[in-house]
Amino acid sequence: MRRLVYAAMFFGVIFVRSTLVLAVNESVLPTRVENSLGMKFILVPAGEFWMGSDESADVLSKAYPQYERRRVSELEDEAPVHRVRITQAFYLGQFEVTVGQFRQFIEASGYVPESVADETGGYGYNPHYDATKSVSGDAFEGRDPKYSWRNPGFIQGDDHPVVNITWNDAVALASWLSEKEDVKYRLPTEAEWEYACRAGTRTRYASGDHPESLLKVANVFDSNAKAYWLRWAEFALSGHDHFAFTAPVGSFAPNAWGLYDMHGNVWEWVSDWYAEDYYARSPVDDPQGPADGNVRVRRGGSWHTWTLYARSSYRNWISPSSRYTLVGVRLVREALAR
Repeated sequence: MRRLVYAAMFFGVIFVRSTLVLAVNESVLPTRVENSLGMKFILVPAGEFWMGSDESADVLSKAYPQYERRRVSELEDEAPVHRVRITQAFYLGQFEVTVGQFRQFIEASGYVPESVADETGGYGYNPHYDATKSVSGDAFEGRDPKYSWRNPGFIQGDDHPVVNITWNDAVALASWLSEKEDVKYRLPTEAEWEYACRAGTRTRYASGDHPESLLKVANVFDSNAKAYWLRWAEFALSGHDHFAFTAPVGSFAPNAWGLYDMHGNVWEWVSDWYAEDYYARSPVDDPQGPADGNVRVRRGGSWHTWTLYARSSYRNWISPSSRYTLVGVRLVREALAR
């Protein structure tokens, strides 16, 4: 019987109590692949990790002394820390989807992004905008048809991460690629995203516990950006990452698995609906998030994000129809054939 199991596993098939289970034999998969749009993908191995954070408000207050107590007390949705097992290897975009790659998708597919289809546009940076009109106090105005993925109000090259795309736009890109290449593309689950971001670490960031460690791996709110938002200067990193807005993808060091910009640059849509209490009832194997909801999860932080909110465990959520100067996407390409 043992020999039969070993033989079956060689071909990626295991019989368990008369149930056929397909498994990826990672040793026969290439570690890197590139698709028709020039997107590069890294093989993320199956495995398990501890998801979330149970750091107390007292601990976080000491680590982030410039933050008001309420900010470090509003992170209960990161707990409880729980064991998650990712049972199948998968390919994750080595970089965030770029402006140039999204343009190729639009031109080849004829897809009309939601900000254009609903004629309300996106958000954009405007240095002359009266920020007192904004709830956040930031100099982003919108929705306005003059802003979209093509124009977020600041200069972007084809190698910068695309922004101002909705969750539905991201799913449309994945669906089009799936049909075009006959390979399954999709958004990562929240669990897959954190597993890939941590890359075997349990620290606050893949780069360590100290916020300043992000300067090596992430484009976040720092001394370059604070000049544009002086009211938030106390939350800026003291160092310089040399980018006030988005940076070309891959401008910083990768994590241990060769993935770039998992912290910062742009928030990344994931597939899950959001529920504050989901971690208390999440399954161990391949959690998919709640069955329904009103808002979708985004992860990782952006070029405008303070370090508290760029931690590996931090969860954020917005409406799936939202489009913003800070939000982009990174795709999964499944390792199993369709």
